[in-house]
Amino acid sequence: MKIQAMLLAGMLLGGCGTIQTVARDDQAAIDGLKQQKSYCGAVPRIYSGLAYDFCSLNAPLASGVDADNHRNTAIPGLLVDAVVSGALDTLLLPYTIYRQQVDGSIVIN
Repeated sequence: MKIQAMLLAGMLLGGCGTIQTVARDDQAAIDGLKQQKSYCGAVPRIYSGLAYDFCSLNAPLASGVDADNHRNTAIPGLLVDAVVSGALDTLLLPYTIYRQQVDGSIVIN
């Protein structure tokens, strides 16, 4: 049971919106949203994990046979990630406010 919990935590942190936008290079977040074909033009650094998750939701459905099934399985995962990202974003708020002032939003071209 502990191994399953550790694997779940690792998967959540690996795909966590906050990790994608705060801990990694800006280009990684840009590439991730471009790959998903998100309609977002920019992600603010303040609460960037939540914004990244909402941008992931603001992307077209995957094409193919399992497009309906993909959305049904992706939404619960994104909702769990949004809760985790919200908590991490709140803890990192002083840092992200500073980064917003210095660097501005993460622009997706």
